[in-house]
Amino acid sequence: MQVNRVLLCIDRKHGSRETAAPDLSNFLFLIAAKNSLRKKQVMNPSSLLKKYFGFDSFRGPQEAIIERTISGQHSLVLMPTGMGKSLCYQLPALYFDSTDQPNRPLTLVLSPLIALMQDQVASLRSRNIAATFINSSLDRKTREKRYREIKQGEYCLLYVTPERFRKPEFLDVLAKREIRLLAVDEAHCISQWGHDFRPDYSRLDEIRKRLRDPTTIALTATATPNVQDDIVSRLGLLPGVIKKYCEGIDRPNLKLEVSHVWDDDEKLMEIRSAYNSLVDTSGNGIVYFSLIRILESFSEALRKDSIPHLVYHGDLNPRNRKMLQQQFMTTTGCLVLATNAFGMGIDKEDIRFVLHAEIPGSMESYYQEIGRAGRDGRDSFCKLLYSQSDLETQMEFIRWSNPDPEFYTRVFDFIENESEQVTAFGIDWLREKLHAKNKHDFRLETALGMLERFGAIEGYREGLPIHATGSLPELLVDCDFFERKIRYAREKLMALVRYANHTEDRREFIHDYFGVPLK
Repeated sequence: MQVNRVLLCIDRKHGSRETAAPDLSNFLFLIAAKNSLRKKQVMNPSSLLKKYFGFDSFRGPQEAIIERTISGQHSLVLMPTGMGKSLCYQLPALYFDSTDQPNRPLTLVLSPLIALMQDQVASLRSRNIAATFINSSLDRKTREKRYREIKQGEYCLLYVTPERFRKPEFLDVLAKREIRLLAVDEAHCISQWGHDFRPDYSRLDEIRKRLRDPTTIALTATATPNVQDDIVSRLGLLPGVIKKYCEGIDRPNLKLEVSHVWDDDEKLMEIRSAYNSLVDTSGNGIVYFSLIRILESFSEALRKDSIPHLVYHGDLNPRNRKMLQQQFMTTTGCLVLATNAFGMGIDKEDIRFVLHAEIPGSMESYYQEIGRAGRDGRDSFCKLLYSQSDLETQMEFIRWSNPDPEFYTRVFDFIENESEQVTAFGIDWLREKLHAKNKHDFRLETALGMLERFGAIEGYREGLPIHATGSLPELLVDCDFFERKIRYAREKLMALVRYANHTEDRREFIHDYFGVPLK
């Protein structure tokens, strides 16, 4: 456009094109100027897909979602784990970056999981895509360096947690860039009724306004109809301006099974049988547990049977977890016993089975975990070993995951009024003051995490001295809200019990639960 204006000025200076064309030197100068101004060649989504990701075609509704996003329209995307949700905002980011503009557009990706955003950025950078992240894992020097780079327009994709919007210096950085696209990953975290509520996600309406209402795409693998409506509402968008893409949740290559078992011996027999199936498939398998102590007891039994396997859970130090994950990703015929700490960043195509040795807490968790099987499209099986005695564990989890208002009040009172003791003696001292020792009772960890998510305290996640930075959130001490949340969690668990006892098509049951018609 700028070069065309220059050409028009010269045409007017020298007369019309028919009567007095500019001399050759001016003409060559203008051609060179036009080439230098147009540094980037705009590529269509298909070309970008081939260039950066090596695929010849899109999968399912990906192309329609990408075209809609590029045209500046909002979308809510429900797509099974491993089916390419991330591509639905990564391709538009690359498209915007390929356009000829004086200021580089930025796509901002909100993600609640630090490990997941780090994995995604590493993968993008390996494809020569200008992506980075800002989160609490960075030291101050690195963070400030990235802030400078973002201001200077060095990236087209930026991953952050929603909590980052509390930082004035971060808001100052964003003010220097045009946010063309806002992608909300794991969008179920927006809803207080979703299975991983993040308070800062509920501020998305305010965040969108601060970013001058960019095109928005919200993505999740698991959201019931109520949660879907809540997502749209909290984005500050009217239902008529956002299109829902429910790419089914159907994975026809996954064989869904339930075995009713009475004791650990029967469970062990099922695990052995699943492992033996790997010999014929040259694939890999995951066995999920709810409790670390149960996982370790099964691990010991498998060792006695000389069955090789990996053990992965949240009590391992980060270095060991990373090493075990890398070993699983690079090994064939590998069996891993794991808690739900194992999964994010696991994008291994040839997982032939996912076995649940204990019932998980919700259909959302179950569906997300079985979604790691069969990503290569080949047949895989997903079996739930259902024992009614396991329900007691999940009922305890519900209690521990939802501290009551009195517990929140006591925790906050200690932090606000006895901060010196909390700093000097640490979390174990605080735990002893709050409840009897029970290594499985993680109410304190839940309370501290939620207080920090609400901005009432700081220091917990960074391993720094914990201190109060705000007041006790009213929602956390609302008795009615607490009762509704407990009731809702129990209903979700009971839905999984109904699934375990369902005698007809289990795929249809899952589709009905998520409100997505079975095609």
